[in-house]
Amino acid sequence: MQLSHNEENNFSLTRFESMLKTNDVLFFDSEEFEDIIHHYLENGKIALAKKAVKLGLAQHPTSTNLKLFKVEILVFEDKLDLADGLLNELHNLESSNEEIFIQKANIFSKRDDHKMAIQMLELALDITLDTADVYSLLGMEYLFLEDFENAKLSFMQCLEADEEDYSALYNIMYCFDFLEQKNESIDFLNMFLNKNPYCEVAWHQVGKQYFDLKQLDKALMAFDFAIISDDYFIGAYLEKGKVLEKLGRYNEAIENYKITLDLDDPTSFAYLRIGKCFEKLGLDEYALENYSKTVHEDPLLDKGWIAITDFYFKKKNYQKALYYINKAINIDEENVLYWKRFAKINSRLSFFEEAERGYQKTIDLGNYELETWIRRCDILINLGEYETAIQNLMQAVEFYPDSAEIEYRLAGLYFNLNEGDKGYFHLNNGLKIDSEYYIIIEELFPKIFSRKSVKEIINSYIKTS
Repeated sequence: MQLSHNEENNFSLTRFESMLKTNDVLFFDSEEFEDIIHHYLENGKIALAKKAVKLGLAQHPTSTNLKLFKVEILVFEDKLDLADGLLNELHNLESSNEEIFIQKANIFSKRDDHKMAIQMLELALDITLDTADVYSLLGMEYLFLEDFENAKLSFMQCLEADEEDYSALYNIMYCFDFLEQKNESIDFLNMFLNKNPYCEVAWHQVGKQYFDLKQLDKALMAFDFAIISDDYFIGAYLEKGKVLEKLGRYNEAIENYKITLDLDDPTSFAYLRIGKCFEKLGLDEYALENYSKTVHEDPLLDKGWIAITDFYFKKKNYQKALYYINKAINIDEENVLYWKRFAKINSRLSFFEEAERGYQKTIDLGNYELETWIRRCDILINLGEYETAIQNLMQAVEFYPDSAEIEYRLAGLYFNLNEGDKGYFHLNNGLKIDSEYYIIIEELFPKIFSRKSVKEIINSYIKTS
C-alpha cells in the first residue's frame, strides 16, 4: 500500500522525533529533511528546526536547500553576517537559484536597506517560476518605503499570478485607502470581479468602498453578492447589518447580526449593534439585554459600557448611569470617555465636587477639548473656587488663545477677586473676539454684569460692531 504525501510526512516526523529521544542515528533523504524542517518552521519550533538542519547537513552536506534553511534560521536569529556569508558561497555554486536572492533580500530588509532588497527581488523575479510570492515580497518592501503606488502595482501583479491570494487583495485595498483612491479602487475591484464573479472577498471589499462613499444601495447589493458567494462569510453579514442600520431598516439589520451569532462564537460587536437597533425601535428591554451580553462577552469594550450608561442617561436615570460608568472606570481608570461621562452624570446629579474631579481627570489624561476646560471652570465658579478656575482657564488659553468663552470667564473671575485691571483687560479681549458672547458675563456673573462701567464697555462695542 502506497502512503499519501501527508502520511509520509507524519511518518518521517515520527521517525525523526523518535531518533532524537533514543539518540539512534537514522537515515533520511534530503527531501524528508526539507519537509521536517519546513514543518517545524511553520509551527514556530525553531530549536527542532535547527536540529533537523544540523543532522540533515551531516547526512547531505552538499544540499543547497538544506543550506538555505540554515540561512533562514540564521536570519531569524539576526545572525545576518553569517547568513550573508553562506549565501555568497551558495551563489558561487548555484547562481540561478531564486531562493538565494530572496534570502539576500530578506537580509537587506532586516538591515532597513529596502532599495537593495527590491533589487535582489527583481533579480529573483527574472529566474523564478513562482512569481506570485516574489511580487508579494516586492509589495511589502515598497510598503516599508511608503511607496504605495509601486506597492499597489506589485500586489496587483501578485494577484494576477495567483487570483486566490487574498492577502494581496487586502494589501491592494490598503494602498488604495492610503492614497484616498476610492473610485479607482472600485474600478479595480469591478474589473477583478468580471473575471472572478464568485470572489466573496472582492464583493466584501467593494461593498466597504461604496459604504464609505455613502452609496448604501450599491453597498447593500455588494454584500448580498458576497453572501451568495459564501453564505458562511461572517464579515459580509456584519457589514450588511451596518448598511441596513444606516437605511433605518433595523429589524433586517438585527436578522443579519443574529446570523453571525449562529455561524461562529458570539462577538461583542454583534451584540452591541443588535442592542443599538432595538433601542432605535424603542424596545428597551431587548436593547439592555444585548448591551449586557456585549459587556459580558468583552468586559473591556468601552463602547458596551458607554452604551448602557448612555441608555440610562437618555432616560434621565442618572443614578443607574452613574452606577454603570463607575463599573467601567473600575475596569479601566485611564479611559477618557469614561471620565467625561462620569463628570457629566455627576453634574446632572448636582454632585459638583465629583463632576469637577471627573473633568480634571479627563484633562490629566490628555483630553484638551475647549468644552472640557469650560465645563470644569463653570463648576469651579459654582463651588466658589475662583482662583482654581483661573488656573484652569490659563491652561486652556495655551490651547485656545482666541476664545471669547475663556476671556469673558476670566474677566468675571478677576472682577470677583477685585482685580479690576485684569478684569477689564480680559473683558476687552472677549469683546474684540466676539462681542455677542458678552451674555456669558450676564449668566455667570450677574452682579458683575450689573456694574455701570462693565455695561458701558459692552455697549460701546455693541454699537460699533
